[in-house]
This record gives sequence, structure tokens and C-alpha cells, in this order.
Amino acid sequence: MNNTALAVKELLEANDIALEDLERAFQLLDRGGIDYCDFYFQKNLNEGFILEEGIVKAGNFSIDCGVGVRAVSGSKSALAYSDEISLPALKKAIQTVKSIGSATQTETEVKISCCKEKPSLYMAQNPIELAKTENKIALLKKIEALARSKSPLVTQVVAYVNASYDTILVTATDGRLAGDVRPLVRMGLSVIVEKNNQREQAHSGGGGRFSLDYFTDDILKQYVDEAVDSALRNLEAKASPAGVLPVVLGCGWPGILLHEAVGHGLEGDFNRKGTSVFSDKIGTRIASPGVTVVDDGTIPNRRGSLNIDDEGNPTQRTVLIEDGILKGYIQDETNAKLSGFSITGNARRESFAHLPMPRMTNTFMLGGSLDPQEIIESVRYGIYAKNFGGGQVDITSGKFVFTMSDAWLIENGKVTAPIKGATLIGSGEDALTKIELIGNDLALDPGVGTCGKDGQSVPVGVGMPTLLINGLTVGGTDS
Repeated sequence: MNNTALAVKELLEANDIALEDLERAFQLLDRGGIDYCDFYFQKNLNEGFILEEGIVKAGNFSIDCGVGVRAVSGSKSALAYSDEISLPALKKAIQTVKSIGSATQTETEVKISCCKEKPSLYMAQNPIELAKTENKIALLKKIEALARSKSPLVTQVVAYVNASYDTILVTATDGRLAGDVRPLVRMGLSVIVEKNNQREQAHSGGGGRFSLDYFTDDILKQYVDEAVDSALRNLEAKASPAGVLPVVLGCGWPGILLHEAVGHGLEGDFNRKGTSVFSDKIGTRIASPGVTVVDDGTIPNRRGSLNIDDEGNPTQRTVLIEDGILKGYIQDETNAKLSGFSITGNARRESFAHLPMPRMTNTFMLGGSLDPQEIIESVRYGIYAKNFGGGQVDITSGKFVFTMSDAWLIENGKVTAPIKGATLIGSGEDALTKIELIGNDLALDPGVGTCGKDGQSVPVGVGMPTLLINGLTVGGTDS
């Protein structure tokens, strides 16, 4: 049984709704002045546990389900939704959104048919049911024990595990019917270390669209090593210098800077409205030669991947910047049609209660030809940033401030003392043109990214190779 058939069974048949009922429901729109309408059915199961001091301090299980009805007229969209999946609820939502159209009634017949499905990128199985509760708690206790055994300076460990199973079905006035079944798991820990009345904290974890079997002993040890080693380093770290310096960014998670400072500026809605710094620049150079950035929602098992987007279109690999030249934007269907671009399968919504908008999936920069060590050796005095904490970005201008959670000085081509209290300050537009060297070690993040936009949060992936940006402003505390 394919994903659409599974979604039809779970969301429609389980609630005594037939496809013919949906075809008749579309007729209630009267269609006057309404260009397009879709129904978005969803059922989401979510379970999570938090372990602290060897005790399960929190546990939750929730089921959220409902249907959202969206009507589009030009650049206007109307949304009505219900947390009940039933024909009466659907019809009431339709009566609400049809007001976006004109008073003129135009009857249009809608004939629903299944969209062609590509091979699934992830398993269509419920990760919550695949593992017993006692096994999930055992995982948390194991990672806590590993962290405490790694160093006597570890004074506190908080471990978490979360699993969700999301079933969605989209049908629209063009007759499409497309469904997806989306597993997602995540696990990690936060540790606090203490020495001479000084405390430091660090985090680590990962996940993706697979089962909890992914978290083997080797993976747990990797998370523990990353978190504990980072916290211990910061106990000994010196204050960061300040000024305009060359900065070497490590591979993987530092791609969050690319996501925030550049990726949002390449989303179709901002560019259609002319509010992005990258608006009307397709075909022009916006980055250094060698810089190629892609958004790819088709990577198997990745946190940001989807079989279809939330309008029912297949996801794809989209080249946004190629060798420094802007090639295109991330598009949902509405913004693509309004601006004359091709759909890229990037429509995303947090739930049935939200409108879709163009959002990133897995966004990363492709690798170059240099060994990462060569890049470090090219720097006489600068900073090597391996990991980032929090940050702030102005999407319209691309200006950013990021905190470096794992960073070192580079002195005479060698990584030396760890530093703390360092921030990166700049703009995405400017940083792209200051990339001088690109490593051959492209890596994606471990599967922890969550992107926020207009109050909606969705899972995403980021990545990049090691690279040198020459002349970033570094905020530090070393006077």
C-alpha cells in the first residue's frame, strides 16, 4: 500500500468520508473569484520523555488531527480549519473561506485522482509503536550513565527522546490527491559540568525520519562525547578577541548560518514582494566563485526531507546559487504562479491550522577541493568555529548575530586555545562575497534543525563544508 492509500485509509475511510464526498464538497465553493482551493487532512501522533537525575521528569503523548480548507484568490488566501475530521466540519470550513471570492457563482466539476508517487524517502511505519516504553526509558538511562562516567566534573544530565508519526492528505480543485506518512525521531542530552565554582553547559543530539533503532551505542557515545567535551573545553576557554578577523567555519551544523542569513532571503514570498536583499537578482553574482547552494528535500531519511510538500507537489533538488550566480528561489505553488517561476516543492505548513508558505527543506553549500587542514593553515590569526548556539537574523536585510558555542583561536596556521563569548556579526549578502576557501568535507547536520517563520515551526536540515570567510566582525570579551 502506497503513502496516499495509507493516508486515505487513516484520514478519510476511518472517518466515513469517501472521495466522492470531497468532489461534492468542492462544489459548495461556487468558485466565483476563487482561483484554487485545497483540503489538508492531518493526524499527528507525538510522544516524548525527559530524564533528569535518573528519573523520568516528564512524559507526554498527544494526538492532533483536523482538516484545513484554503481558498486562494489572486494574492489573497483564506484559511478555515477544524480539529475534527468529518463532512460537517469540512463543509462549515468551506462556507467560511468562500467569502474570499466574488458573489458570482460559477459551478465547476472536480474529479479527484491520485497523483503518481515516487519511491518513498523513508519508512511508512510508526516509530512510537516500534519501540516499547521501557526500551525508550532504557535509552535515556544509558546515555545519562555514559555522560556521568565520562567525567567526574559532570554534575547534571538531562536526556530526552521524542518520536512522532504524521499522516497528511492533500486534495484540491485541480483534482490532485496526494498523501504522505512521515515518521520523525530525535534524541539528545544537555550536560552541566562544574569546577572551582565555574559551571558550563553544552548540548548534543540528532535524529531523522527513521525508527529509534538508529540510536545505537556508538551513536549515543558520539552524542555524549560532543556534549561533555564541549562543556569541559569551555571550563578552560579564554575570552574571545574582538574585531574584524578571518573566520574558518567547520562542516555540518555551522550551515545554520547559511540557512538563516541566506536561505530565508531566497524564499519566494519575500522575493515576489521585493522585501529580500536578493530580489530581482537572478543571473547576477551574489557570492564568491565556487559557492554553490542547493535546497534538497529528496535525501532519504533526513529530518528536512519530504516525499511531497504540503500542497501535494513532489519535493526536489533545487540549485539556488551556482558558482556564485543566483539561479532561483524556493517556491510554493501560489508564489510561483504569481511571480512566473516554476514550483520547487517547498510549500510547508506547521499543521492543518496554518497556511502553507515557501520554506526550506535541507539547505546546504556544496563542497570544494581543499583539505580542511589547508584552509586552517592559510590563516595567520583568526577563529575556527565548529559549532553555533543561538542567533538572531533580520530576514529582510540578512543581517545576523550568531553565538559560537565551540570555537578556537587560529594562530600561525594552527588551532590553539579554545575561546568563549564569541559572536559573529554581519550580513548574509556580504558574507557570501567574502568566502575565499571551500573544503572538500561537506557534511549535513545531525538532524536537530527546526526553522521558524511567521509563527510556524517545521523540521529542516542544514549543512556546509569547512570554509574560510575573510573579514567577519567578531564580537568578544577580551579587551
